[in-house]
Amino acid sequence: MIYVSRQEHFNAAHKLYNPAWSEEKNAEMFGPCANSNWHGHNFDLIVTVKGEPSPDTGFVIDLKKLSTLIREKVTDKVDHKNLNLDVDFMIGKMASTEILAYEFWKILEPHITTLSDGRGKLHSIKLYETPRNYVEYFGE
Repeated sequence: MIYVSRQEHFNAAHKLYNPAWSEEKNAEMFGPCANSNWHGHNFDLIVTVKGEPSPDTGFVIDLKKLSTLIREKVTDKVDHKNLNLDVDFMIGKMASTEILAYEFWKILEPHITTLSDGRGKLHSIKLYETPRNYVEYFGE
């Protein structure tokens, strides 16, 4: 099994805030991430596809096509946006990095098999919120 990854980058603002809680409880739980004026991150997204290489191309998936897919379906929709207000697939959801990675999976996963000519399957979404904080999702 071969694992192939593509890294993309985007910038976005959000706040962590549970509307069912008081301002005090939100501040206690989320600290400065609950700032009413939002805060931003320089996100790095790594999408990994696993599969067997094509005997014709040697590719599990064409990384140029994977990059285009990620940009069109995900990063163009979130780059320089407010995740809480501007992103349709995040409306009504907690704008945590965990939820964002899960939503990215749901968007990308149906396209990977087709894009890889049936040879590849989405293996993981790794989303860095900061250089030291990231989440990883394997579709489980």
